[in-house]
Amino acid sequence: MYPIIYIAIALVAGLALSRVVKLVHLPNVTGYLVAGLLVGPILGFILGEKHGLVTESELHGLKILTNLALGFIAFSIGGEFKLSAVKKIGGKVVTITFVQALAAMLFVLAGLFIAQSLGADIPTPAIFLLAAIATATAPAATLMVVKQYKAKGPVTDALLPVVAFDDAIGLMLFSICFAVAQALDGGVLTVETALLEPLREIFLSVLVGAILGVILSLMMKFFKSRANRLCLMLTAVLLGVGLSDVLHLSSLLTCMMVGALFANMRGDSVQILDGAERWTPPLFMLFFVLSGVELDLTVIPTVGVIGVVYLICRSLGKYFGARWGGTITKADKNVKKYLGITLLPQAGVAIGMAQLVVSNVWHTPGISSIVLTVVLTATFVYELVGPVLTKIALQRAGEVQKENGGLLSKFRKKDPPTPTPQV
Repeated sequence: MYPIIYIAIALVAGLALSRVVKLVHLPNVTGYLVAGLLVGPILGFILGEKHGLVTESELHGLKILTNLALGFIAFSIGGEFKLSAVKKIGGKVVTITFVQALAAMLFVLAGLFIAQSLGADIPTPAIFLLAAIATATAPAATLMVVKQYKAKGPVTDALLPVVAFDDAIGLMLFSICFAVAQALDGGVLTVETALLEPLREIFLSVLVGAILGVILSLMMKFFKSRANRLCLMLTAVLLGVGLSDVLHLSSLLTCMMVGALFANMRGDSVQILDGAERWTPPLFMLFFVLSGVELDLTVIPTVGVIGVVYLICRSLGKYFGARWGGTITKADKNVKKYLGITLLPQAGVAIGMAQLVVSNVWHTPGISSIVLTVVLTATFVYELVGPVLTKIALQRAGEVQKENGGLLSKFRKKDPPTPTPQV
């Protein structure tokens, strides 16, 4: 099928499912993922094709859209990095982020080692790789839920910076664990591979993003119309994604830094960023629908105890890590209680890490297949359940605006009208 026609079908499916999930008060992102499953793996099962109506090569050709969407998602999160707001939180964000990421890694590490000692067939290098991947949180799903329900409050204020910093810390921990896994697999563990290379990638990603952010802010002085400014932002994000690919950097970190520099250098950044948000919803919808299309349902039965341990231990690590970090920093009680629940979604960054594992040559058999299978299954579970839990957590914290309508509201009893007093 022609990719353009498939894009149209994906958008139609996303729109249709977003109406369905709204009837039962579920986030739009859940509907988009279900739409992707319907037009992808489920339809593919019926037709005997892996990804339904689209071939593997056509799906690869659509990667430019998903990369652009990830770039704008990172750019949007960076736009929330106002120094005035960060100063109010202080070092709390960094502390909470580090504690929850480290807790997720250690919980998964301990859980998988216990499973291995009890007879689970999992190579030790794979344990370190999965433990590091457990740190990653999906900013896209979280951002979509926050924007859809216009959430505001202490939990939301902490959530967005934590999700942004989480990628930097997760990338560094993954690079270190990747080097450890290679050493355990027969390679050589050195200070350069374990520390210097990860720090180089983070530093250069931040540097390139900062330069692009400064240039974008200065260019805004010469272009005043909404259309021209939108073109400038699109150019900056495309450059961020493209340069990151060429220089082997993190496009998420680069684009986040572009948004952060822009937000702090322009007093009118909020109004300008609103212009970008007028056209990004279709791009984000397509990103999640395509994510659902790429999920391979056939891997789920092969996961077994390893996948179950990963899901449980990562969830516990995220929840208790955020709670402990909030306790250390004396954060708001709702932050300690609900922040960890909002950090469960996992998608693009984790899949990218898993693909890096697959592209590497391993001497120990089974490492690549185990890591990829577990991560894909976890993505399937977390991306369907995570946004719903994020919405519930923000509701319980009192930060979601009251919803109107929905299927259940139609069956609720309405109070009788108050009788007009007789004079």
